[in-house]
Amino acid sequence: MTLRTAVLAATATAALLVAPEASATNYTLWIHGKNGGGTQRGNYADFSNWGPTSAAAGVNKKAVNWDGRQKISVENFRIRDALDCFCTGTNWCYVGVHSAGNLQIGYALSLYGGSARNKKNAVPNASGVCGNTDGTTQVGWNIKWVDVASGAGGGSELADYGEWATGDAIVGDLVTSTARGMYNHNTTRSVWFYMFAASKGTAYSGILSGQDDEAVAYHSTGGVSAKGGFCNPGDWFCDGTLNTGTAATSNGKALWSYHTVAFRDDGENHNHYQNGNWENIVGVVRADVATYAK
Repeated sequence: MTLRTAVLAATATAALLVAPEASATNYTLWIHGKNGGGTQRGNYADFSNWGPTSAAAGVNKKAVNWDGRQKISVENFRIRDALDCFCTGTNWCYVGVHSAGNLQIGYALSLYGGSARNKKNAVPNASGVCGNTDGTTQVGWNIKWVDVASGAGGGSELADYGEWATGDAIVGDLVTSTARGMYNHNTTRSVWFYMFAASKGTAYSGILSGQDDEAVAYHSTGGVSAKGGFCNPGDWFCDGTLNTGTAATSNGKALWSYHTVAFRDDGENHNHYQNGNWENIVGVVRADVATYAK
């Protein structure tokens, strides 16, 4: 039995143990990363950040839009609103994230995943907030797993060295020391994070440590608990190899708890950017979600 199969079996069993309040529904939440702020906050049907809504992207897909220019702490309430809406009571969620969306879901789970949440009816108002069901609460959210496309949970050296020269507050959060110290990345409430690491970098991204996708390096996209220059097997001038699965890097740096490298871009085929069309590493994750989020 694979890790993915075991996780799905365990969450299915857990769902059966919940007292029936209404028919259970599965949802797929998509949380974007740093952007220009143009997505419609509270509108779970606005997939303009990702690509055509016709693309298969998991059962009952919802776009969790936030102002991608703002600090994680300022906008995280929008992620919690979505989790409350669709991932409480008898309902369960799959979650797909890209880039700083990794910080958003990690922040929510670590800092709020142990709190009492009102069970919601999955009927959002214009602000993206849902109504209560029966007035009862539960601890945290019902999440099966998280698929992470080029996750920025460990930050980016482009933020460290001012390569993102904008006035956007999110850039400060993407400094590697800030991102890594923002919350306890090991505290996922036992939710598995499947990391998809891209490596089609360019010459100007040489400032990034080890293998990279033009925006974020393997130490972050692979969920490694320590910053370093990690690469594909056989590459020179690296601190170590990013191994697949839950294994530490070849030089002994562990991944964060409940993190596993599901995809390492050995062919250097994918960069960071979805280009409004589910492209590159986002496309790899979309295909995975379409296969497993049922």
